[in-house]
Amino acid sequence: MTDAAAAKAKRNIIFLVLVASLGYFVDIYDLLTFSIVRKASLLDIGVKPADVLSQGIHIINWQMFGLLLGGILWGVIGDKLGRIKVLFGSILLYSIANFANGLVHDVSTYTIIRFIAGIGLAGELGAGITLVTETMSKEKRGYGTMIVSAIGLFGAAAAVMVAKYGWRDAYFVGGGLGIVLLLLRIGTFESGMFKNIEQATHVSKGNFFILFTNWKRFGKYLACILIGAPLWYVVGVLVTLSPEFGKALGAKDALNAGDGILYSYIGISVGGIFAGLLSQATKSRKLTMCIFLILSAISAAVYLNAKGITSQQFVWICFFMGCAVGYWTIFITIAAEQFGTNIRSTVATTVPNFVRGSLIIINWGFTALLVHYDMITSGYIMMAILTVIALFSLSQLKETFSKDLDYVEIS
Repeated sequence: MTDAAAAKAKRNIIFLVLVASLGYFVDIYDLLTFSIVRKASLLDIGVKPADVLSQGIHIINWQMFGLLLGGILWGVIGDKLGRIKVLFGSILLYSIANFANGLVHDVSTYTIIRFIAGIGLAGELGAGITLVTETMSKEKRGYGTMIVSAIGLFGAAAAVMVAKYGWRDAYFVGGGLGIVLLLLRIGTFESGMFKNIEQATHVSKGNFFILFTNWKRFGKYLACILIGAPLWYVVGVLVTLSPEFGKALGAKDALNAGDGILYSYIGISVGGIFAGLLSQATKSRKLTMCIFLILSAISAAVYLNAKGITSQQFVWICFFMGCAVGYWTIFITIAAEQFGTNIRSTVATTVPNFVRGSLIIINWGFTALLVHYDMITSGYIMMAILTVIALFSLSQLKETFSKDLDYVEIS
């Protein structure tokens, strides 16, 4: 390769990582907007204060269900038609949905549009991580996903700041950011590994059911999903329901979920940098995941034991919890590295969205625990269950650091 060609390839990779990072930024902004404006938006459209919690969980569940369906849809499209098509199609759908969310005036319409937005949001991160892992060298791709995490997760901070100007404005800005990103993506290029198999008729591409035709493959896929569940419990329950947890803890001030999400996601961004650096330094994704899973359990215990918590203590604890669950992109990278090129986009897209969608089951389990225990005890039990399951699942996966990814799965 000539010096000019090498320089061009390097610039292409830098541009790809930047675009993937900005895509994750917009993804997180739009995904968390409802959690941030949940209370204000529901009260504004006429929901009674006593029904805000139940209606909020109902809408979140539908948004997560959309992520589940969208994960499969975009994952299959990514393996059959290419990663780039997913990046364009998904962002267009959720940008339009977010504009529409800024116009809602009733719960039913709100729910339907958040479901559609969930479908659109499902394709963003998985396709971006797949492109980065397939384009960068096997020794350095961990740095690429680390950058995606570090830049992308600040989308939560942007969402919190914009939401202070009004919940409808927050949705309008989210839609606008998506359209701007869509224009930026015109210069992106397709994965070379995908191009190598694009015309191969003998290779089964994007066959979601191939993950269930072999017990070993299915077990590996399930383990990839379960190792990420504690993170979404921390964000989707412990932080999102912080006003309710604050009352149970006897908080001296009313805890604000928006502030909690802001600081937890700043923490996730910081934690993502350390997770990326640690995995590169130790040359082990599994060791990094193990350390962070243990830290996340400790951080949740600190939160649930914070009797008489103040608003200032709350945001710092949220930052600590965020740092401890900063393994999000490492966990998706592990999933992408476990499978062949012909099914990699499907896995990398469905796994994080199945984890996000697992919030439906987690909410159900947490609600069931509340029938028998108080908020704090239920919080401890659910975190303990999810952490034990995640650690066991991690033990069933092989180390993938520096693994050659240029291969296909046999049906």
